[in-house]
Amino acid sequence: MKRRVVITGVGVISSLGNDAAVFWNHLLEGKSGIDKITSFDVSDYPTQIAGEVKDFDPEAYMDKKDARRTDRFAQFALAASKMALQNAKLEITPEIAPRVGVYIGSGIGGLATWEDQHTVLMEKGPRRVSPFFIPMMIANMAAGLVSIETGAKGPTSSAMTACATGTNAIGDAFKLIQYGKADVMITGGAEATIRPMAIAGFCSAKAMSTRNDEPQKASRPFDQDRDGFVMSEGSGVLVLEEYEHAVGRGATIIAEVIGYGLSGDAFHITAPPENGEGAARCMQDALNDAGIRPEDVGYINAHGTSTDIGDIAETRAIKTVFGDHAYKLAVSSTKSMTGHLLGATGGVEAIATAFALRDQILPPTINLEHPDPECDLDYVPNQARRADVKVAISNTFGFGGHNATIVLKRFEA
Repeated sequence: MKRRVVITGVGVISSLGNDAAVFWNHLLEGKSGIDKITSFDVSDYPTQIAGEVKDFDPEAYMDKKDARRTDRFAQFALAASKMALQNAKLEITPEIAPRVGVYIGSGIGGLATWEDQHTVLMEKGPRRVSPFFIPMMIANMAAGLVSIETGAKGPTSSAMTACATGTNAIGDAFKLIQYGKADVMITGGAEATIRPMAIAGFCSAKAMSTRNDEPQKASRPFDQDRDGFVMSEGSGVLVLEEYEHAVGRGATIIAEVIGYGLSGDAFHITAPPENGEGAARCMQDALNDAGIRPEDVGYINAHGTSTDIGDIAETRAIKTVFGDHAYKLAVSSTKSMTGHLLGATGGVEAIATAFALRDQILPPTINLEHPDPECDLDYVPNQARRADVKVAISNTFGFGGHNATIVLKRFEA
């Protein structure tokens, strides 16, 4: 028998704030977290904007020595995890530790460490490369660090499926609880790729917006004037908990997780098929897993990256799965405000979706000024909206054709 799984805590590090409540309020205000890159000189780059995390002090979450030996992406993950546990009011005692797991992914991992240590290698030679290079760089270290720092001894693993990473991590963690492998999972994604090499690579691929003079208007999903995605950094982490376990300790429940789907495009290394066939199968798989009809869904937090092909393909996929109901449900892309956090995006957007169900308010798609005729659904343009929504889904689709969808439900005892 499948066990019920609920969300009891969340933590966010993002360009819209390093606090889940602040992050949510900024989403509802339609505030953009995109601005000129300040962490390095971008004067020679076609894209000079991103969603940088501001005012982040890792020493608020770990000691100074450990912070120096931890890549920025893992620092973000630990901070968001500690926030989520505090929000859940959950203490990991020795008695429950073996039943508390960690599943946190990263699409790229310790890119800053890669860059910095490569410079050391080239300038000073191999003997000067840090002995901490490998543990700082590997993508699973976010999950490992959170397990070490919190004492969680249950199932601990890491997803690495590009932009689908965060949602795959949450979905896999959900299944571990649902089928009895754990009672609590700390799960989500983390990314810190606003670095010279990553920006250069995505610029060469012509994937990112070059609207450098209007950073706050650069991310514009479903708008005909969109010209690419905007990279961001941060972390979104949730505490998932078996329902009876949560109720037994008097936890406040934010929302319920009821379904998970995933699929592969088997099409192209970066582009989805134009008809969105893989995304459609993913969403349908998630609905089947949840045991619900398409008509039960009232809101979709879209992948909506602000790329030409991606936004159209997702719109077509939604129409395939939902039919006439596609025009009755609401769809929005919070990436219009946060930018694209790559492997962390699934965690951050799952939190936004859970809050939408809790508060019955849908975050908007900002910068939707000239809708693309191919994108003709209700994208909650420019202003948040109150709505009666019982079920919502969150989509993330990654390079390599990785698709992941989770289904959340408004909590009812």
